[in-house]
Amino acid sequence: MNKMVYFFGGGKADGNESMKNLLGGKGANLAEMAGHKDLKLPVPPGFTITTEICAYYYENKGKYPKGLREDVEKNLAKVEKIMNKGFGDAGNPLLVSVRSGARKSMPGMMETVLNVGLTEKTIPGLIRETGNERFVYDAYRRLIMMYSDVVMEKAAGIEPEADMGIRKQLERIMDSVKHKKGVKNDTDLNGEDLKKLCAEFKKKIKEVLKKDFPDAPYEQLWGGIGAVFASWNGKRAISYRRIENIPDGWGTAVSVQAMVFGNMGNDSATGVAFTRNPGNGENGFYGEYLVNAQGEDVVAGIRTPAPINEYSTSEHNKELVMLEKFMPAIYKEICGIRKRLEKHYKDMQDIEFTIEKGKLFMLQCRSGKRNGPAAVRMAVDMVKEKLIDAKTAVMRVTPDQLDELLHPIIDPKTEKLSKPIAKGLPAGPGGAAGQAVFTAEDAVKWKKEGKNTILVREETNPEDVEGMRAAEAILTVRGGMTSHAALVARGWGKCCIVGCGGIIVNSEAKQFSASGKTFKEGGWITLNGTKGYVYEGKLPMMDAAEENEVFNKFLKICDSVRKLKIRANAETPADAKKARSFGAEGIGLFRTEHMFYGKGSEVPLFKLRKMIVSKTEEERRAALAELFEHVKSDIKGTLEVMEGYPVTIRLLDPPLHEFIPHEEAKLKELAVSLNISIEELEKRAANLRESNPMMG
Repeated sequence: MNKMVYFFGGGKADGNESMKNLLGGKGANLAEMAGHKDLKLPVPPGFTITTEICAYYYENKGKYPKGLREDVEKNLAKVEKIMNKGFGDAGNPLLVSVRSGARKSMPGMMETVLNVGLTEKTIPGLIRETGNERFVYDAYRRLIMMYSDVVMEKAAGIEPEADMGIRKQLERIMDSVKHKKGVKNDTDLNGEDLKKLCAEFKKKIKEVLKKDFPDAPYEQLWGGIGAVFASWNGKRAISYRRIENIPDGWGTAVSVQAMVFGNMGNDSATGVAFTRNPGNGENGFYGEYLVNAQGEDVVAGIRTPAPINEYSTSEHNKELVMLEKFMPAIYKEICGIRKRLEKHYKDMQDIEFTIEKGKLFMLQCRSGKRNGPAAVRMAVDMVKEKLIDAKTAVMRVTPDQLDELLHPIIDPKTEKLSKPIAKGLPAGPGGAAGQAVFTAEDAVKWKKEGKNTILVREETNPEDVEGMRAAEAILTVRGGMTSHAALVARGWGKCCIVGCGGIIVNSEAKQFSASGKTFKEGGWITLNGTKGYVYEGKLPMMDAAEENEVFNKFLKICDSVRKLKIRANAETPADAKKARSFGAEGIGLFRTEHMFYGKGSEVPLFKLRKMIVSKTEEERRAALAELFEHVKSDIKGTLEVMEGYPVTIRLLDPPLHEFIPHEEAKLKELAVSLNISIEELEKRAANLRESNPMMG
């Protein structure tokens, strides 16, 4: 077997960024951040188990190759040395996180377990070390919640009924404790409350899952590693892979990393940031953070995160203290790292950080998910900044992202006259109108019935991925620009508004209220994902691309590197004009039959039908004379628009019987105009019938 475990930390790393296929995106970037001579960032030490072990795990029914356990223990010893702590040590315990990492980012689709190594034996030592009982029991209750959900339920293949999963049941116990105490946030519970809560959690786990919560550090560690591998074939991961065309054979790596804590008090915090704005592509440092929290709290969208700086403020977080003001020295350090990472990777980075008792740690960086407008703007700006060349810029924008810029926006004239019923954070661009649905299952079902829907949720979670894909747009009450809904929607270029506190969702009754009105399932609403506005009813849409200056600059960059000439398919002057505006250098195919479909085609189609069913030369000449003006007008108009560029015209080639009407009224009208009986017309039509071999 090849090398199975790669170490990183203490300014060194066995791997690097080019090893994504083996170490996954997370593991490769941790190695790069920790060990590259130009970076050497403050990354907590750890190690990555390769994707090859994931493949082995599935090929051998959940077993590991010989020597893996010894390799893991050897690398864990290196982490212990750097951190000066012992895994399972009663006096000075080391805790670790266990995280997934495929070669392509799959946000929220696989599992993570934090605070592994916390047991009844190590709890007193950590309390002595930190002098903070509340922090230790908060970390313990998080471990119990995550581990029971990820390892004891999901990885064990247990499928509970809706809302009866172990995590939901534990959340309900916690909510009831907060309710009895009359407090709103988890942070309002004290050490004694959390200690009792942990005991109640363990009782509930034994009752529901018929097993004790494990109290041995290595049992927790291997349970976590196995659960991460198992999550590669979890329902939501499979759904996401199908949507994103990620091969099943890739597998995930597992990164085990020393824990650093953002929940040790008010001098600790955790955050997520983007080196540029992922919503619109502006070169502004955008991020959110939470004081006294762990990373899961930011992306879960349960608490409203605060902005890291003025640029990141919005209606929803403007009252909260910016990191720039709260911890100015740390903010300055993060800004320096932002610049170094962009210069190094030459792309927008999505970064995760933790501040433990006033010390900054970098937990992750990866190329940030972005929507189409943002991708185009970043590509154009980075060429201008000489960060990348024209060829790289063109390859940075996918065809799907480019397609987003051709998607509709709300007609500005109508929008000006409409008053929003609510406002949230603009997480995914463009406009969308649809009927409100309140579950992912309904979004999928209605889509199959040909209906446009908008998925309205308190907050989304990775289980909603199929419904999020099926909906035209997503609207959530909670969550920031770095929440799960925002990340996934941006990756797909889907219209999305998050953190829309002005609406109250009642999922059971399948309705929401906003601005004093109630909107039931099936009611039409319209979203402006670029501004974060929600409107009542179905507002008209229009094309956004023509006025987009950045889009046109990007097309010029494409022109500077392309070898091929581009022609369009167009049959009307209007379509030809649009093709020219996008830079087409001619019309590759002008299909004559398309003149008789669509807008304004009723009269020419009627005249074409007369010509088709004509029997004598005289009848046919007369019909052609009537038709001539229409054909001449469209062809001449198209040639004028093309200003001398080539136009290839294809004469009629489909089976002619396809143009004959089937409705009785239209048949009568045609028969009268030709001065023949219906029977004679039907006879002539029957003679025209031919099968289309589809060879053209």
